[in-house]
Amino acid sequence: MTQSHNPFKTSVDRPEAQDGVFSHPEVLLANRNSGILLETLELDVTPTGAHYLLNHFDVPLLDADEHQLNFCGAFAEPYRLNLSEIKALPQVTMPITMECAGNGRAGVSPRSYSMPWMYEAVGTSEWKGTALLPLIEKARPQSEVVEISFMGADYGFDKGIGHYFGRSLTLEQLEKLDVLLVYAMNGVPLLPQHGAPLRIIVPGWYGMASVKWLCQIEALTQPFDGFQQVKTYLFKQHKNDPGKPIREIRVKSLMVPPGVPDWTSRKRLVNAGNVELIGRAWSGAGVAIEKVEIEIAGEWHIAELEKNDNRYAWTKWIFNWQAEAGEYILRCRATDANGNSQPLDPPWDISGFANNAAQSVHVFVE
Repeated sequence: MTQSHNPFKTSVDRPEAQDGVFSHPEVLLANRNSGILLETLELDVTPTGAHYLLNHFDVPLLDADEHQLNFCGAFAEPYRLNLSEIKALPQVTMPITMECAGNGRAGVSPRSYSMPWMYEAVGTSEWKGTALLPLIEKARPQSEVVEISFMGADYGFDKGIGHYFGRSLTLEQLEKLDVLLVYAMNGVPLLPQHGAPLRIIVPGWYGMASVKWLCQIEALTQPFDGFQQVKTYLFKQHKNDPGKPIREIRVKSLMVPPGVPDWTSRKRLVNAGNVELIGRAWSGAGVAIEKVEIEIAGEWHIAELEKNDNRYAWTKWIFNWQAEAGEYILRCRATDANGNSQPLDPPWDISGFANNAAQSVHVFVE
């Protein structure tokens, strides 16, 4: 398939987006890409069917028995591995919280025209595979290698450019990060929509780095120039801003909406008395959560944190609220061990990336 031919007319400039109003194409994106059920935040591990999905193009249906992973490019000893050979390697199972870089985009004003995420593009799974770095070292990157690229089987057009989804990491990043080559999720083989039969997981980074349907790992002597590396997933303040790469997840927290919901507005109703508020908090690069605060009627209260021995997985928090009759906006915010705290107002960039503003939940108490 040629990458120069572009029959699509929705070229570089996308339509202006209106706050709170979503176009038909954006609704179609939301129908294909699902978020977590916030009530499952009570669970340490997100059920596979409730883990968020963000797939740019169609889901490739690959034959696991025939699939091979190709180590190519500027390696001194390039080679291939099939799935059976990969499964025979030393196994690692790691709970990892993953979040989409676009999570919260719909809450940024003025908002961008794209997948209209609110809070739900996050989840924690137990990923099973093998450490990636030893496999790259086995192929022996040549001295002039500067980056390693990871290419998936998913192909499509974005802003008029046809491409396979691909990302890269530097050798230095690979040495610092606990990157996994993964073939199972929550105890079962990867589902097609989650990258079967092979993907990588980059713990502590936003989800775009964890390439799905992995086919090729290439050693590069020049920086990777793939679309998903240099044309998007960049913090930009204006259209001509060269941008800064998006990498580590920003500190964030969410609460399980208490009580029962209204069907369309998702506002909540609880009974007066003790209401147990439960949620999760996480930060990027394996940085621990130091504190979670809950705002009720303009006052902030410290929540209790559960012990968490899993470096890359979210931390559970609990707060007992003695609820009195009335109407409330509840908010939660986390602070990590590096002193980073969630802002109360959304940080802004042109694409609405990495919005980690404090969650708000509208609650009636009777």
